[in-house]
Amino acid sequence: MQSITRRSLIKRVAAAPAGAALFRASQAKAGADASKRRKFSEVGWCWDGQGFNGGVNPSIFGAGEGTRWFGLRRTAFMFHPNTELALEKLRDFDEVICEISKWKVRRCENGVAHYLDGSIDTKREEAATVSRLSRSFPNVTGAIDDDLLGIIRREKIEPDQYRLVYEALKRENPDLSLWVVVYDTELEKENWAGFEPFADVVNLCVGHETEDFPRLGGFLDQCEEIFPGKPVNLIYRLRDFRQRPVGPVRMDLLAEHWRDIRKYVDQGRLSGYSILGGFLIDMHPEQARWVRDFIAAEGTAT
Repeated sequence: MQSITRRSLIKRVAAAPAGAALFRASQAKAGADASKRRKFSEVGWCWDGQGFNGGVNPSIFGAGEGTRWFGLRRTAFMFHPNTELALEKLRDFDEVICEISKWKVRRCENGVAHYLDGSIDTKREEAATVSRLSRSFPNVTGAIDDDLLGIIRREKIEPDQYRLVYEALKRENPDLSLWVVVYDTELEKENWAGFEPFADVVNLCVGHETEDFPRLGGFLDQCEEIFPGKPVNLIYRLRDFRQRPVGPVRMDLLAEHWRDIRKYVDQGRLSGYSILGGFLIDMHPEQARWVRDFIAAEGTAT
């Protein structure tokens, strides 16, 4: 009996009329699936801007500059006023999300210090500003609300009040997404009761990376339970702000952490990642270079 190879079988199927149609359809689907696959860098974001909390030094990397250094095309514009001038600087990026928390600076004896305004009126005004600016800058695709649960508690914000922030963001551009920063220590349903509908994207942050990052899979389970159907983007901080003494993430942990990030991106449990941040590159250059090289070497995200 003549043996039939896989290649000859494909040729016979493709030659038959019905088989040819099926073959063409399968090839078209394969091509479409391939076109949907993106480079690992294309699901990556970077927080940029001058952040001074947690013993952080002023950086040589400003708005958009850390993002570009990491080889990314999506930037989170943090810690500065949302203005036309700022967005003109960021016009060449594929996507920009603007911080509405709102981090501000105040004068102090030795210069300036950061503080988080957080009032509901400020959030609503900032959201409206981002909505308006997005009409002139179409690469603005959303807003990010940092440290939200802490501010909800401090300001005693109710869901009906926060709805006004969400509506202000969507008023002039309903396609904008609201990113909500959620820490692993905040993943309890009662913490977010009534606020879940306003989180278009869950920006998950593992606060103590040195100790708790191995539990990332469990944290994703909790996100899926509290915010069902919502995409989760992971914040990865180059500096472990909860480690004592505070310092950069240990070099021996980076490979394990980023293998997990890649795994959960490939599984679809993470929609992407956000590096925090560009303003830490020159403070922790060894960690930053390792992450940049990992992203560049990873190629296509499945």
